[in-house]
Amino acid sequence: MSSFLDLGVPTKLAAALADLGITTPFPIQSATLPDSLAGRDVLGRGRTGSGKTFAFVLPVLARLAESKSPRRPMRPRALILAPTRELATQIEATIAPLAATLGLRTLTVFGGVGANPQIKGLKAGVDVLVACPGRLADHIQQGYASLDAVEITVLDEADHMADLGFLPVVRRLMDGTPREGQRMLFSATLDGGVDVLVKRFMHKPVTHHVDSAAEAPIEMTHHVLHVRHDDRFPVLVDLTAAPGRTVVFTRTKRRAKTLTRQLVQAGVPAVELHGNLAQNARNRNMAAFSDGSAQTLVATDIAARGIHVDDVAIVIHADPPVEHKAYLHRSGRTARAGAQGTVITLMTDDQQSEVRDLTRKAGIKPTTSKARPGDALLAQLAPGERTYSAPVSPVAEPIEESNGGGQPRRGRPSGTRGAA
Repeated sequence: MSSFLDLGVPTKLAAALADLGITTPFPIQSATLPDSLAGRDVLGRGRTGSGKTFAFVLPVLARLAESKSPRRPMRPRALILAPTRELATQIEATIAPLAATLGLRTLTVFGGVGANPQIKGLKAGVDVLVACPGRLADHIQQGYASLDAVEITVLDEADHMADLGFLPVVRRLMDGTPREGQRMLFSATLDGGVDVLVKRFMHKPVTHHVDSAAEAPIEMTHHVLHVRHDDRFPVLVDLTAAPGRTVVFTRTKRRAKTLTRQLVQAGVPAVELHGNLAQNARNRNMAAFSDGSAQTLVATDIAARGIHVDDVAIVIHADPPVEHKAYLHRSGRTARAGAQGTVITLMTDDQQSEVRDLTRKAGIKPTTSKARPGDALLAQLAPGERTYSAPVSPVAEPIEESNGGGQPRRGRPSGTRGAA
């Protein structure tokens, strides 16, 4: 098996990786690094958790370190675009320590926080700018940033940018970068609107399909629990009260907020993550989930792309997603980087056809079982002693209908501990 040095990663950068305990390249890295380090345009497809971030971070840093171009105010030398604040923050956390070893400066810009610190950083000059499209476009419009010195542009989760309607602003941003610059695009899928970006901005790209985004990784085990409507919440409480980190997905922001409150009332430490939260609340909730003070994170599909926390044992689809790509992206929060993980979908009678179609398109064959609260099967899927921070009253707060984010079926619970 090739090492990072064998693939062309500079010695200093490979040593910095080794200091972080990273010595063996993942398949997506082994496939793309020879081309990206040589300056070629690269299309890299690998499932979530496959190591895509290092696959573009390493060539960006290596090529900038070799470049003779100077760092200039408000003119970044490399641009990494990400669709969500969480993903941008996590890319920054990956790239910053490696950049520091090479004497390179990084900056992250996104909405939901004050612009002044970002403007100050841009004026000071940065080598690598990690950005969400909207806030970066604002800075450019106000004259605080220009992309005319960008040597390397990376689009991460490009298919998600297309899904969120970001393509027009992404096109405008990329139009502002030099045509001769290197472009890399990494995503779990390379279809739909992504083709527009490829045809318009990439020059003879080398495409690497390391694994199919339509196939679930073998490290995951997939289960569908056929439950009665009134049993959905007590079954969810049983699963989330087990030891270890659990991510629960809902279809709507309102439902994520409500379900978080209900879990906390039931004695399960839980926090929420969705687009209605201010950035400080997002940071606080993600910190609580990461440090273990909240063992359950309740999130929406959009937030799914930005969650990268190690050792997530279980992903639960409290609401089956609308499309199979969302199922795969949600499920990718567990079984990351070769670890084991369990994916559970809660299904009621009226969702059987929907879930059957969803799993077929996702290319998985889940184990389907009927489940009631207290069944031994729940302890098998989520082993360990259940712990609660308050007495559990599972039938008092049934969860909402899954088809619209309307009012709960009963009275709304009161405030949430640990959630914004």
